[in-house]
Amino acid sequence: MAINTQMVGQTFGPFERDYTFKDLILFGLGCGAGIDGKTDLQYVYEKDLKVLPMFGAMPIVDSEVTRTIDYGYNYAGSLHWSFDLKFHQPLTKTSGRLSTKVLLKGLFDRGEGKGLLAQHVGDTYDEDGTLLFTNESWDCLIFDGGWGGPAAPKDIVEIPDREPDFAVEERIPENQALIYRLSGDYHPQHVDWDYAAENGMSRPILHAVSFAGVASRHFINQLIPGEPERLTRFKTRITSPLLPGTTVRTEMWVMGEGVVHFRLVDANDPTAKPFLNFGIIEWK
Repeated sequence: MAINTQMVGQTFGPFERDYTFKDLILFGLGCGAGIDGKTDLQYVYEKDLKVLPMFGAMPIVDSEVTRTIDYGYNYAGSLHWSFDLKFHQPLTKTSGRLSTKVLLKGLFDRGEGKGLLAQHVGDTYDEDGTLLFTNESWDCLIFDGGWGGPAAPKDIVEIPDREPDFAVEERIPENQALIYRLSGDYHPQHVDWDYAAENGMSRPILHAVSFAGVASRHFINQLIPGEPERLTRFKTRITSPLLPGTTVRTEMWVMGEGVVHFRLVDANDPTAKPFLNFGIIEWK
């Protein structure tokens, strides 16, 4: 199927999602909260429940969205490339309705064998029409490069050449993807072992928003403990697939007041490519 570039500039939706405290808890579990029955219970216990901010990264990668905005790509090669999530209002409501409109802003060609980059910008509103957050999300369609489109813009984020100011380690349990997928991303690459093998993976991989949620928990606990609503921006590149069972380390560098740069790496293999890189977190 040819790439349908005429879809660029179109807005899709609204895609609507009702949620209750149970959905927030399920999302928190899918991001590793409460793995030991104690840590980060604020995201998984309805008493004084807090919203894990990465909940805002989820609507734009919901299976309904990715299936609707079909510009002719090979679904088997669909990987989350990056996202830049900016909060206009604190996420504090433990139930409500989210309504997301998604602009397909650009399609870019990385070249034959390197894939296509798709740029989506989603604005999400609450049931009162208040703009809560905007997510600029990029997908890489690894089987769809070389179609003659424009080159993607450069995006440079400094990772300092020094030891991180903060670092937190955590082991990703083998079943985390099975929990996270119940929040709405049902791509078989996260659950189906035969599908994973057909696409060159030793086992199903973890959802990027799930391990971004792990990194966001680490940041909150180190810099703004107990106050996740203070987070105003979370930007990252997904630079390597993550297999459940891996022990990860979130490395953070303070770059100024209210800003850290970060990456998520394999704690047991310093030579491995980071799972998340070129990350920025801002808060107030």
